[in-house]
Amino acid sequence: MIRRLTVPALLVVHRLSLLVLVALLGACAHAPPHNPLAQWVPSPNYNQRRAQLIVIHFTGKNSLQESLDTLRSRNGLGELVSAHYLIGPDGKRYQLVSDQLRAWHAGVGRWGTITDVNSASIGIELDNDGKTPFPQAQIDSLLVLLQDLCTRLHIPRTQIVGHEDFAPSRKVDPGPLFPWKQLADAGFGRWPAADAPPAPSGFDPWQALALFGYPIGDRAAAMRAFHHHYRGNEATAFDAEDLRILYALTQPLLAPQPQSLSSPPPIEHNEF
Repeated sequence: MIRRLTVPALLVVHRLSLLVLVALLGACAHAPPHNPLAQWVPSPNYNQRRAQLIVIHFTGKNSLQESLDTLRSRNGLGELVSAHYLIGPDGKRYQLVSDQLRAWHAGVGRWGTITDVNSASIGIELDNDGKTPFPQAQIDSLLVLLQDLCTRLHIPRTQIVGHEDFAPSRKVDPGPLFPWKQLADAGFGRWPAADAPPAPSGFDPWQALALFGYPIGDRAAAMRAFHHHYRGNEATAFDAEDLRILYALTQPLLAPQPQSLSSPPPIEHNEF
């Protein structure tokens, strides 16, 4: 025999349904947004911040799964680590942390006046051991993601750096095999014009490195990071081409100095 619900029972069911609906809507409202360009595989290792920089890494791991596991747990030192995105060799993108949240990928470092890089950046890990060239499918996928992030989050297209650029004493990724020139040709990062003139006599490459953003407390490490990024080599001294590149990179950053009729203005250097 089928028993009909009484009016009070129907009211109870209705109220329970409303409570379930409210709970579901609340959960959706608090779930961090994620990017439809990547598969969502959330990491619990994050907090909030606003991005103005994009940092590129290689994972240095033996497999994509090992990279995914590490970025959702701890690294070899037992530290909680994560990144916003991981791109596999085949170009498949994975998002681990929402763009609006602070992932833990940068560690201690400095880029220009930015001293808390985690709070100021989006971290993108490329599944690569640092010893083999990056597959073209992976780089093509990265370019699509960079276009999306710079457009959606209003990050300047020039603000694309490698992990070793701001932490040269600790890191070597994405290394000399990473195709920075290809990114520059697509409009990302900073790159010297091919017809840029030679550096003038007396040009100081260390002052230029600091002005550009590199921390130069460890000069050998800063030089290595620069050579990885702009020359793709392991040179241990500056040559004329290095000076030309640094001169071309830093000239747009020098604000014009006001001229005085009575005396020339003092020369000021940016402090980093």
